[in-house]
Amino acid sequence: MKVILLRFGELYLKGNNRQIFENTLITNIKKMLDGESFKFEKTFGRYVISNYNEQREKAIVEKLKKVFGLYSLSLADEVNAEQSAIIERVAEVKCDGTFKVFVKRADKNFQPGSMEFAKLLGEVVLKNNPKSSVDLYNPEMSIFVDIRLNGKAYIFDNVIKCQGGLPLGSSGHGLLLLSGGIDSPVAGYLMAKRGMTLDALHFHSYPYTSEQAKEKVITLAGKLCEYVGNIRLHIVSFTRVQEEIHKHCKPEYMITIMRRIMMRVAQELCKKYSMGAIITGESLGQVASQTMQSMTVTGSVVKDTPIFRPCIAMDKEDIMKIAKEIDTYQTSILPYEDCCTVFLPKNPVIKPTFEKAAGEERFLDVDELVCQCLQGEEIIDITK
Repeated sequence: MKVILLRFGELYLKGNNRQIFENTLITNIKKMLDGESFKFEKTFGRYVISNYNEQREKAIVEKLKKVFGLYSLSLADEVNAEQSAIIERVAEVKCDGTFKVFVKRADKNFQPGSMEFAKLLGEVVLKNNPKSSVDLYNPEMSIFVDIRLNGKAYIFDNVIKCQGGLPLGSSGHGLLLLSGGIDSPVAGYLMAKRGMTLDALHFHSYPYTSEQAKEKVITLAGKLCEYVGNIRLHIVSFTRVQEEIHKHCKPEYMITIMRRIMMRVAQELCKKYSMGAIITGESLGQVASQTMQSMTVTGSVVKDTPIFRPCIAMDKEDIMKIAKEIDTYQTSILPYEDCCTVFLPKNPVIKPTFEKAAGEERFLDVDELVCQCLQGEEIIDITK
């Protein structure tokens, strides 16, 4: 019988809490395959999907590859965990090059032992494939036999990598600052990979930024949904804030003050909607607002909510690589400017201080500006 064999990784380390994580993962697998016909079976250390439409196999595999918590999968043949049944199936393997047989016995009562049985099966392959040969170090083909405790053995020649990480929803709920650039979608993806579900917050400065910029962010949120599930996108008008900062604050401190107000708005939304963290795409030293001093000063206004920066130590090339893998890169580089480019000063401060930032904010009614942002909140529910 054709099956899809699923493996998880980190969940092995969860001790007494493992069942909670497994239940979440199983729920996510079934949700990802909603609309597909299949049978799901849980066996110790593995999940098995069977009775699926084989014409839909490729589509099903692509869906499963996006499930956080799954480490890898294999397209396998399921047979009874008996020598004769396994040998009969391995005898059907076609191989004209070098190969190696790997035997894993979760069921230690199965005899012979792994090494001895692998040697026996290798002889079967050689007998039925005269042009083949064994290579224990760099085989062209790997033949896997996985003997499980459910009385079944799984025979396959492929291991397809999945997302890994923790099951989505096992690590709380966070608010992603989604700018429209390359970094913030990647930050959201990385936090989702650690089990966190997401809302997203975008600051829009119409008419200084276009409707296309807003649509770009909606598209990015939609692409993230393929991995992180449904996203509630909060769009906040930032026009008046930026006009007031431009009018009253020193040019070199404009970005610092702008980001401090953004953080205050994000914190209030976290309180309002019971979200546990603010997530940003900041990478240390990438731009003036992402120096150690800048991030310290902008983050200092957030008192009750942690700020997660999963891209903090990543090279731009590494971030771009992930963006391409999750299909957000081409959208992120569309030439529609976000609010961070509005009134951009020529020489923004790279080492702001708490005192000077607070001094500049004395020329603004910060609480009123934050309140206006929250009152003008627009919510768009983005689904897959």
